[in-house]
Amino acid sequence: MPNLNDEIRPTSSSQFDRENETPIHGNGNQETKASPPPLTAVKKWLPFTHMNRKSQTSGETRATSVTDGVSGFVESLVREEIVSKEMVDGAVAWKKSRRESDKRLLFQVLIEEFNVDRESVYAEFVRYYSFKTIDLSSIEMDSDRLTFINKTLEYLPQKIRELAVSNKVLPFQVAEGEPAKIQIITPDPTNTEIATIARAFPFPKYEVFYVVLNSYEELCRELLVDTQSKPTARAMEYIDDDQEVLLDELDEEIRKGHLNEIIDTIFSDAVRLNASDIHVIPRGARKTEIHFRLDGHLTLWQTIDDLRADAVAAVIKDVAKGTDRFERNMAQDGFVQRTVDGKIIRFRVSVIPLIGKELKVKLESIVLRVLRDPEASITVENIGFQQYALERFRKAIEKPYGIVILTGPTGSGKSTTLLAALRAVMDPSLNIITVEDPVEYFIDGARQVKLNPKLGFEEALRAILRHDPDIVMVGEIRDRQTADLAIKLANTGHLTFSTLHTNDAPSVIARLYKMGVEPFLLAYAINIIVAQRLVRKLCERCKAVDNEITHKSLERLGFPKEEISKTKFYRSVGCLHCLKGYKGRTAIHEALYFTKEIRELIMESGSTINEEALRQLAVKQGMQTLRQASFELLRQGISTIEEVASTTMED
Repeated sequence: MPNLNDEIRPTSSSQFDRENETPIHGNGNQETKASPPPLTAVKKWLPFTHMNRKSQTSGETRATSVTDGVSGFVESLVREEIVSKEMVDGAVAWKKSRRESDKRLLFQVLIEEFNVDRESVYAEFVRYYSFKTIDLSSIEMDSDRLTFINKTLEYLPQKIRELAVSNKVLPFQVAEGEPAKIQIITPDPTNTEIATIARAFPFPKYEVFYVVLNSYEELCRELLVDTQSKPTARAMEYIDDDQEVLLDELDEEIRKGHLNEIIDTIFSDAVRLNASDIHVIPRGARKTEIHFRLDGHLTLWQTIDDLRADAVAAVIKDVAKGTDRFERNMAQDGFVQRTVDGKIIRFRVSVIPLIGKELKVKLESIVLRVLRDPEASITVENIGFQQYALERFRKAIEKPYGIVILTGPTGSGKSTTLLAALRAVMDPSLNIITVEDPVEYFIDGARQVKLNPKLGFEEALRAILRHDPDIVMVGEIRDRQTADLAIKLANTGHLTFSTLHTNDAPSVIARLYKMGVEPFLLAYAINIIVAQRLVRKLCERCKAVDNEITHKSLERLGFPKEEISKTKFYRSVGCLHCLKGYKGRTAIHEALYFTKEIRELIMESGSTINEEALRQLAVKQGMQTLRQASFELLRQGISTIEEVASTTMED
């Protein structure tokens, strides 16, 4: 095992003189400098730049820094049981197979390709290299601190500022007692761009601190909120309202108002705040409101005053593909693609004309759906299924044929759950084809078909039957033709995934029956129907025990009487770290698994489907309704009775 001294390490204080990039020992005074490390010309002070060096240990000469591509730090991960030797061997083989194409360090491959816990690795990194850390969760992020960070970032040239944001590097504070030194935070101290960014700050010296990734991302959200809370005003000369707006005048307004930069910032803010939608709402000829849908609720984010609403709409339509800025009398659809923080993000654009008070001014409402690929860590196991629902869902998707249906309103997470299901059954030996309009996620390992005016659902599905599929995902069952083809796919030995829009699981049977699908086909073609909702979670930082809740209100909600006195209920409060007391959402499910008894009950249907009888039988067999599933969130203190009541229906 290598000696710690055999690794190329930063100084214990991780401090640097910006002028010549040399570490500063001790108290950080510039007068006392250490010699630069051996790899200064290659990667400056980077601790993970390894080379083969020899040292004398017990009279023997041995190579200590790297052995078959494994550094002493990675060996320490094995020693601390953070990773196994087999995982390291696999990561080494991975890198060797890609040779020069993969520039990542070995421990980064372990994190990103072998799902090793990132924070455990970096915690060992901090210990191994004696790196300084800052615990952001223990520091109050007041307005003064947020303003300092934002103003220091604004000082940077635009390219360097974008480099800092994309590489997750932020100025945090001036070192106490050392006004010439800036303290910089990052969740990745191995990043080679840190020195470039640090040199651009107006401080002669800098010191790098490691912070946990989740805390860093939370701070970024607070910085965005702080930026938008400051009123902005742009003074400019405007053309007379009474004059007709000519093309060159509109372009001049866009240029003087810096609207392209404003819209780009709005796109980035929405992604970083994890908004699902951006609403661009004109409130007059020269006033536009920007709303973000955060955790399912619309929130006013920014107001653009003194700029023409049609100029704002023109900028968005210009950057979107498939939309025409000169068309203002009909609905339009398009999409925008942007790279935010190194990730490709797509925005689905919908434009509809509005009527305003001033008839001469043509206003348009624009809504952009933010389409980001779900994290690779999202699986069927961690998406929110309760135990019974998880077991039945797993059983249903592991069958070689049959239909799996997800139901719920728009924005309830159906597509994400379907993607997790596809990942669970995906295999190189299977031909997986999806038919969607629009394509929300790009799925590695699947052949995705996008519908268009020349290729409808019926034509696409008929073609797919001749394309030798094993698994088919149909974006949505919209009509009798789509339903019949989905049933045909299931009955000819294909596992089929699809969605519907109903209030609960039993309603899907009734909806398909009303479309004209025969009961015997419904009974034997469907494996499972899962109704899904997303429920807002309480902020762990500020939630408080709800002492004012009454037994009567809980009984009206349907909460078990015998559990009321044993359960501690919480209410939302609100703080700087959340949105009105809530932060994030979790899924609840109602899983109607098709057992022999369920199939027989459907077969016995006459002119109507008895939804209540289906629900009672399914509950008797173990199904939880959406309301019952939400009660588990109350028991665990995850959500509130108000959120449960507004998200689910009474049983």
